[in-house]
Amino acid sequence: MENQEIPKMTLLFLSSFCVIAISRAVVSNRIGINYGQLGNNLPTPARSIELLRNMNTGRVKLYDADHEILNLLSGTDIDVAITVANDEISGIAASQHLADQWVYEHIIAHYPRTRIRFILVGNEVFSSISTPEDMQTARDLVRAIRRIKNTVKALGIRNIKIGTPLAMDMMETLTFPPSNGSFKPQIQQLMVPLLKYINGTKSFFFINVYPYITWVESQVWNQTAISLEFALLRPGDENYKDPQTGLVYTNLLDQMLDSVVYAMAKLGYDDVMLAIGETGWPHEGESGANRDNAGEYINNLVRKMSVVPSLGTPARPGVVIPTFIYSLYDENQKYGPATERQWGLLNPDGSPVYEVNMTIGL
Repeated sequence: MENQEIPKMTLLFLSSFCVIAISRAVVSNRIGINYGQLGNNLPTPARSIELLRNMNTGRVKLYDADHEILNLLSGTDIDVAITVANDEISGIAASQHLADQWVYEHIIAHYPRTRIRFILVGNEVFSSISTPEDMQTARDLVRAIRRIKNTVKALGIRNIKIGTPLAMDMMETLTFPPSNGSFKPQIQQLMVPLLKYINGTKSFFFINVYPYITWVESQVWNQTAISLEFALLRPGDENYKDPQTGLVYTNLLDQMLDSVVYAMAKLGYDDVMLAIGETGWPHEGESGANRDNAGEYINNLVRKMSVVPSLGTPARPGVVIPTFIYSLYDENQKYGPATERQWGLLNPDGSPVYEVNMTIGL
């Protein structure tokens, strides 16, 4: 029940060990990878799934619900996140029948042989609310999530979590110090019902979080604001102490995650579980974008997020944070600056751009 009163210490315990209505597969420490297809030189889906399996990938996140890929994942031990497109949100929000249709077509056709564990409704919906159409989509988001959940629940499926990935541009303030983290005023009216529903269904708040972008921006505004080592999660002596909480941070990712934790708490939701929908480091492009840095960030990330027992963050020690790396390939048809197309782990021929050990912490 969404309004059930549970003591905070009990909620913290439950969120830390993830024992209520969540399968072990969902909360495992296995690292995931985003598999996008915005390229004209990418390997076939069959080859891509083979590569994911060879890399010991624990999870894969799709930006759609492609039947061919879902069929190819059937019988594997890879947990799968699929996505409802942004332009489908308002229709589903308005019609339980359309929600039923979507679930039957994209879930029931493949589940349970394909280990679908997450349904993500939209992608970064709150990042574009400047037009009436975009704002309507944002307002319809929770209703669409609820309708998808209704169908899944009616079918007796209990091990699929439903949420939506949001970008860090939802934040008004973040990072220094994390305890000052807050959401932009213009989206708080959208955020409250979303957090209420995610919390009530014991799902995850997915965020796309990029220390690289925050580090680059810090170099533009203040050359000494954030060191490269801190952004790369490099173990060392550097740390930052939050003056309000006394918590000590040894890397930028933890600061960014905890800024979201504190932002949620300011809206009355201090126990919502986090997941990382996207994070990575470009291997070519602007300052700091090279293969050495990308390889170091990804391997440090895998080490941090896959270690058992889980490290969590300073504000939430020991909590599992499901994590998806961005991305499997460079995608040469993506919009934006050149760096936007240089985040892949693999070249188009399937060879590694740099060496990654996906089981470093296990």
